[in-house]
Amino acid sequence: MDMTINKAFRKVPEITIVFWIVKLLTTAMGEATSDFLVFKINPYLAVAIGAIALTIALVIQFSARRYIPLVYWLTVAMVAVFGTMAADALHIQLAIPYIVTTILFSVVLTIVFIVWHKTEKTLSIHSINTKRREIFYWLTVLATFALGTAAGDLTAITLGLGYFSSILLFIGLVAIPAIGYWLFKLNGIVAFWIAYILTRPIGASFADWMDRSKSSGGLALGSGHVGIWLTIIIIVFVGYMTLNRKEIRREQTVLKQL
Repeated sequence: MDMTINKAFRKVPEITIVFWIVKLLTTAMGEATSDFLVFKINPYLAVAIGAIALTIALVIQFSARRYIPLVYWLTVAMVAVFGTMAADALHIQLAIPYIVTTILFSVVLTIVFIVWHKTEKTLSIHSINTKRREIFYWLTVLATFALGTAAGDLTAITLGLGYFSSILLFIGLVAIPAIGYWLFKLNGIVAFWIAYILTRPIGASFADWMDRSKSSGGLALGSGHVGIWLTIIIIVFVGYMTLNRKEIRREQTVLKQL
C-alpha cells in the first residue's frame, strides 16, 4: 500500500493563479539575488554557494513523500538563483554572447523534453509521482530558468529593447499559449510549458528593471533590496498555500480511494 500511496501523491502543486504569481515572483527574486551575490562577493564563491543551496533543497524535495509548499517553492527559488548564475556565468566569465547561450539552453531544454517524453510517454506535470519523473521535471525547470535568463538579457541588452520593453514583449508572448488554450483548444501540456518558459524572462526582466541604474533604464532600487522584498512576498504566498486546505483534502480523497 505504501508504494501505491507514494505514486498517488503528486510532488508538484495544482496549477492555479497563485502558482503563476509565485512562479513569477521566484524568477524575479532569483535574478535579483543572483546579481547581488555575484557582484557583492567573489563570483566563483557565489556560484558555489548557489550550487550547495540548490543541492540541499533538491535533497529535501526528493525526500518528501508528497507536495509540501515550503519545500517545493524553496527548491524553485534555489533553481531560480542557480539557473541565473549558470546563464550569467557563461556570458560574464566566458564572454559567450547572449544569443549563443539562448540557443544553447534551448537545445538543452529540447533534449530534456525529448528524453523525458521518450522515457515516460508524457510531459504532464500531473503525473509527477515517481522519482524518475521528478528528476526529469527538475531538469526541465532548471533548463527553463537558465534559458529565460539568457533570453531576457538577449532582448534587453543585445537587441536593445531595454528591460521594461522586454517585460511587455514577453507578457505579449505568454498571452499566446493562454489564448490558444482557452479559445483554440491548444494542448494543455504544450500551453503550460510554453507559458512556464516565457514567465522566466518576464520575472528576470522585471528584477533587472527594478535593480539597474536609471541610466540603464532601471529604477535603481538595488538588487539586495529587490531580492529581500520579493522574498518576503513569496513567504506570504507560500504561507497562504500551506494553510490552504485544498491539497490536504485532495490527499484525503486519494487515501479513501486506495
